[in-house]
Amino acid sequence: MEIAAEVRSLLDAESKLGEGALWDVERGVLWFVDIKRHRLWHFDPANGSNSISEAPNQIGWALPAEGGLLLCGLKDGLYTFDPTTQVFAKLSDVPGEPGGNRLNDACTDPWGRVWFGSMDDAEEAKSGRFYVFDRGEIRPAGPSGISITNGPTVSGSGDRIYFTDTVGQKILVANLTKDGVGEARLFADTGALFPDAYPDGPIVDAEDHVWTGLYMGAKVARFSPDGKLVATQTFPARDITKMALGGKDLKTAFVTTALKNMDETSLKAFPKAGHLLSFDSPVAGVTTTRVKLA
Repeated sequence: MEIAAEVRSLLDAESKLGEGALWDVERGVLWFVDIKRHRLWHFDPANGSNSISEAPNQIGWALPAEGGLLLCGLKDGLYTFDPTTQVFAKLSDVPGEPGGNRLNDACTDPWGRVWFGSMDDAEEAKSGRFYVFDRGEIRPAGPSGISITNGPTVSGSGDRIYFTDTVGQKILVANLTKDGVGEARLFADTGALFPDAYPDGPIVDAEDHVWTGLYMGAKVARFSPDGKLVATQTFPARDITKMALGGKDLKTAFVTTALKNMDETSLKAFPKAGHLLSFDSPVAGVTTTRVKLA
């Protein structure tokens, strides 16, 4: 069950809350964020080069979009980001979102729509929910009444979507079509398997298995399409947030971590907290569709 691959530290990003790992196939680079430090990171594994772009607020995710732009989820809504000019431009508020909420995680589907979630920035109130951004229109879609949402992630064929209730320690799944999303049902009760850890960002690989980071768990876990735990990978960082599969063969796993809840003792026990980590995956990832902005 344990993959036991060699774990590499690619970058000491000192991420207070590293998140949103995303492989950009066309550019051949990894994007990830540090939510609490308002940082959008760019990392090129070919030569190790990296850079930081300062976002105007807490930034939960960045997804490659049409026209060479990125679509980003910030605390107060959706922004476009131009990597050439380094300009963030407000695109839209999220209608009905409470002022104490922020956007947290997202993915695209095969039709270029963006599925994203909100959460209580204080991580207490069950004020978070999921939305879809469809060519400029934002509407609620998926579960609601969640304090910390993560994901969603969509299967390679686009027939299923997975939603994470982090505090509830559950991953949910729903049927997905071009016309909409079905009722969410339980996919995996991670609390029964990892009672002291919390499921964080999920992704789907080329075999339609679901991987999730385990916050407080020092692991990622891999689940079969029917929700059975099939593998884990352990890290020298406790708070594992999200994984992306990229590189030339889509089999390099990039993993973001966090150090915001670490004390001195914890940091000694987990010396790579806040780093961007990596290992060689036994299975490839899937390519993502660029966001259709209009």
